[in-house]
Amino acid sequence: MPRILIVDDDRALCSLLKDYLEREGFAVDVAHDSDSGLAQLHNQATRPDLLILDVMMPGRDGLDTLRELRMKHRLPVIMLSAKGEPIDRVIGLELGADDYLTKPCLPRELLARVRAQLRRHTPVAAGTLQVGVLRLEPSERSAYVGEQELTLTGAEFQLLLALAQRAGELVDKATLTRMALGRELERFDRSIDVHVSRLRHKLAEASPQSPRIDSVRGAGYSLVAGAA
Repeated sequence: MPRILIVDDDRALCSLLKDYLEREGFAVDVAHDSDSGLAQLHNQATRPDLLILDVMMPGRDGLDTLRELRMKHRLPVIMLSAKGEPIDRVIGLELGADDYLTKPCLPRELLARVRAQLRRHTPVAAGTLQVGVLRLEPSERSAYVGEQELTLTGAEFQLLLALAQRAGELVDKATLTRMALGRELERFDRSIDVHVSRLRHKLAEASPQSPRIDSVRGAGYSLVAGAA
């Protein structure tokens, strides 16, 4: 039974989401502040498979919490926020969120996002993929540049896998959104662009010989092997 942790100071919303997700077959824990939520991440008995994290909380907010947990944890994170401006979504994704929903959201929509993220964090039986010095091991959900393992979020790994499977080809943003995030591309949605930006930085930091991610404005992205 997958375990979900909801960190949100809105107690009524937490109760509603907990009841709904438990009826759908999940084990659900709740915390109403960042410190309590982070403590559960360090507890082996209550460590979640996915985190639903509110942005606006008293004390340490969700963005600071996300920044701290990404130093040690790779679990999928879905951000919830009453702030629906595109820049708020971008900031959350830049800090390592896998997906982002604006409040109020339908529990059914959140459920779909949860299931999509958990599917994309499940190892798959597939062989090694090699693109230049980049090696992906889908069965382990790990990626390496040479012998150095890349520290990737689930969405970043899935995006890199989708590009590597069609290396050298242009992959449109709608396809990448379905493959990496498990949902359809929304109007004015920059989620894939932000994930690509983070991937580019991590690949370049790992090695000058890393494959590069080329873009075609308004069309999509392609993964191209770096110079030997």
